[in-house]
Formats: sequence, C-alpha cells, structure tokens
Amino acid sequence: MARLFSFILMLFIFSYAHGQSFKIATVVPDGTKWMKEIRKGAKEITQRTEGRVKFRFYPGGVMGNDASVLRKIRIGQLHGGAITGGGVSQIYPDGQIYSLPFAFKSYEEVDYVRKKMDRLILEGIKKKGFISFGLSEGGFAYLMSDEPLRTIDELRSQKVWVPEGDRISRTAFEAIGVSPIPLPLTDVLTGLQTGLINTVGTSPIGAIALQWHTRVRYLTDVPLLYLYGTLVVQRKTFEKLSLKDQKVMKEIMGKTFRIISKQNRKDNQGARQALQHQGIKFVLPQDERLGQWNHQITKAVDELVEQGVFTDEMLKTLKGHLREFRNGTRTK
Repeated sequence: MARLFSFILMLFIFSYAHGQSFKIATVVPDGTKWMKEIRKGAKEITQRTEGRVKFRFYPGGVMGNDASVLRKIRIGQLHGGAITGGGVSQIYPDGQIYSLPFAFKSYEEVDYVRKKMDRLILEGIKKKGFISFGLSEGGFAYLMSDEPLRTIDELRSQKVWVPEGDRISRTAFEAIGVSPIPLPLTDVLTGLQTGLINTVGTSPIGAIALQWHTRVRYLTDVPLLYLYGTLVVQRKTFEKLSLKDQKVMKEIMGKTFRIISKQNRKDNQGARQALQHQGIKFVLPQDERLGQWNHQITKAVDELVEQGVFTDEMLKTLKGHLREFRNGTRTK
C-alpha cells in the first residue's frame, strides 16, 4: 500500500511539474478579432494537452502598457504578454527593425522581407529569455490628425504622439523639427480628448479598435511605418512544460498568428473604407517634402545605429533584402 501511494504521489508531482497556467496581459481590447483568435488558440492548446497547459488573459491594458507588462513578467507576476514591435525592442532591440519610418513601400516588400527575417527576430527574442510563436501583422501606420497634413511645416505645428520609450519614432520626428509627446498607448485616447495631442500614427484597424478615429478628421495617405505584434512568454516558464506540450503550444500558437496576420491585412483594407464612410478625409503629402523627410530620417537612423539602438548588421540585412526585391534579384 505504501509503495502504491508513493507511486501515485510521484505521478502527481510529475504531472504538476510539467503543467502550467500562463497569465497573459495585453493592451488589446477584449472582444476584438485578435483576442478572439488568441482565446481560441489557447482553448485548443488546453484541450490538446488534456488540461496541463491553461491560460488566463488580462486584456484592455488592465496590467498597463508593454513596459509594465514586461516588468511584471520579470518579477513573476505575469508569464507573458501580447506586445507591439515597440515592446519587443525592450527585449531585443533589433526587433523593431521593421518599424523604421518609410522602410517599406508596399505589402509585397513586407512579405518578401519577413520571409527572410522573421526567424532572425524570433531567435533574437529567444536568446533574451523569451519565446515568441510568430509575428502578427498590424499593418501600415498612417498619420491621423485633426487638421490636414500635406507638408512638413504643417506637421511641425501639431501636437504629435509617439509611443512611450519608442526612440526610433521620436528620433524620426525630431529629425524634421517636430517635438513629439510621448505617452503610453493606454493614455492616447484621453490625450486626444483633452487636446494634449492631436496627431497619432496608427493602422486603420488600430484607430477603430482603440476609438482614436472618433477624435481625428484626416488621414495622410502614405505608409509611415509597418506595425506588428507578438505573444511572448518567459522562456524558463515555457521550458518547464514537457517537450510534447511545448510542441503543441508552438504548433497551435504559430497557426493562430498566421491566421491573425492574414485576417488583419484584410481587415485593414475594410477599415480604410470604414474610416472614409465615417467622414475621415484622406490627403496626400507633397512629394518633394516627403523626400526631404525621408532623407533626414536616413541620417537619423545612422545615428541610432551609432548609439546602439539597433545593430548595423540588422540594418544592412533589411536594406539588402529590400534592394533584392526592388532590383528584381529576389531569392527564395
């Protein structure tokens, strides 16, 4: 009897040691398609692992912005977070390479580069102690404002928001004489309502999901930068799972993020139309001024490399793949 009890106890301990309940936070509002897909994937993981892997989500910014979420992960209050590319840069600085202003001209360029470079970002995140299951497209961000912005001079007179801690965006605006106002994502709507800011950069679906579109009237119709998000969990927590459960979680979350990316691209197209139907006017900037801004940003990016914000190697890799695409020398 004693041996049987010991055997049952060992099985219980083994099962417990290889199970995990993940506490995951995000600023993404609950009820959005993004959260619905994540919850769907989490449910499938729990079923496939026979309850050994479970999830509890804290959406809508209740745990704070990306920086707060990462801080709570590091002290053990959370196990993971669904964060933006800017949040990823706090783990792995080169992770924000896709968000260089004016880096991409089309989604075709994005698709080509991501096939080459996503694995580099995922591996970089892993080396810093986190596991990511894939990058979900947020789409191109556009400047949205209370007044039409066709020239740099018009932009300089606005109260422009940049994400708190986002050195790349801040440097890009400062390069043309704009003094941006840093705020956490969770404070942007209040900032628009109070007049603290009147210009934001966001994707069409982001503007609608976060209700920012209710406080602006114009969209400057040129892609400013490319946005993405991802789910990260602490590597040491993830690796407590059995190899079998790790495989299941990677498989299902990887599939989930591919679904989200595909859906977000489609939804961004629909959101552009929805914004127009709701009275948002689309304006085009003056080409010569846009070229001037692009030139200033190129110089600012070189300075960021010198400061170690991201590596010269990663920047050269991005530029190399873009050159391949634009010159017609693409590789598989």
